[in-house]
Amino acid sequence: MLIGTILRGKGSDVTTVAPGATVRELLTKLAERNIGAVVVSSDGFTIEGIVSERDVVRRLHDRGAEVLDASVAEIMTTEVRTVGPGENVDSLRRTMTTQRFRHMPVVENGRLIGIVSIGDVVKSAIEELETEKASLVDYLHR
Repeated sequence: MLIGTILRGKGSDVTTVAPGATVRELLTKLAERNIGAVVVSSDGFTIEGIVSERDVVRRLHDRGAEVLDASVAEIMTTEVRTVGPGENVDSLRRTMTTQRFRHMPVVENGRLIGIVSIGDVVKSAIEELETEKASLVDYLHR
């Protein structure tokens, strides 16, 4: 299965936040959308960073509640790994597991076109197994 297949199923809507937004504003977006990470982007197409709930929790631990008024740029991860829509989900699953990423932006021709979470990857694996099981059961009952 390809990454693009996952995006077709879940949609390509990506929540972004501007680097100058406050961590408090970031938390509002995460809560309203019920998501765990957002791409940091000034224009919604280029990636300047990524920031997750984990980033916020770690900075809260280090700096206390004052981090809530800091900018997202101060806490975001700037070295962002991305994946293309034509890449294989199995490869992404291995990367996400070994590198401990939970969210991976999808980029095509230098533009942000989606984001895939580890939940999306696991869901695709389950769907593949269910399809394979149904095929085997069908084969056995012929």
